[in-house]
Amino acid sequence: MEVSYSIYTLASNILLIILLFTYTINSVSALEKTNTEFIRTSCSLTSYPTLCFNSLSTRSGAIQTSPKLLAQTALSITLDTTRTTSLAMIKLSQVHGMAPQEVAAMKDCIELLSDAVYELKKSLEEMSQPGSKDFRLVMSDIQTWVSSALTDEDTCSEGFVNDPKMKSVVRGKIVNVAHLTSNALALINNYASLRG
Repeated sequence: MEVSYSIYTLASNILLIILLFTYTINSVSALEKTNTEFIRTSCSLTSYPTLCFNSLSTRSGAIQTSPKLLAQTALSITLDTTRTTSLAMIKLSQVHGMAPQEVAAMKDCIELLSDAVYELKKSLEEMSQPGSKDFRLVMSDIQTWVSSALTDEDTCSEGFVNDPKMKSVVRGKIVNVAHLTSNALALINNYASLRG
């Protein structure tokens, strides 16, 4: 009789563990779906919604449904990508055989990307600060810096007028960064409007 009671208790405990595990899995799955849907909906406000969703959806657990975390994450991804692109441009600048005009254009482009990195980094630092300052003023600064970064990125390929091939290569590298920056700015603007 004692053995059958122990088996019954063990079976009940196993069943309870299975039910709790299933409930937890379903809850996590529903939460992930909610987070992912939040990102998809927010990205629909941007100029490049597919790029926005693809770049942010892998971080849905960290973003959850926070407009601030969404904007910060978009800014962080944009900063990382801009840094990587800047390094790629520095390597590209070391290619021999460029005409003096292309060398000057490349130097300008690298400087513009360096400025964009600085502006995005400053924006991310400000956005990461606790809300001790005037929110509207801080958001206005961030919006200005991110807009400037976008202008710097767009201007980068304009100097390559005499070399369409080099202009195409540079533009190919810059376009992704510019699109990410545009998306980050849209998400920042949305966050600012929700809080303002």
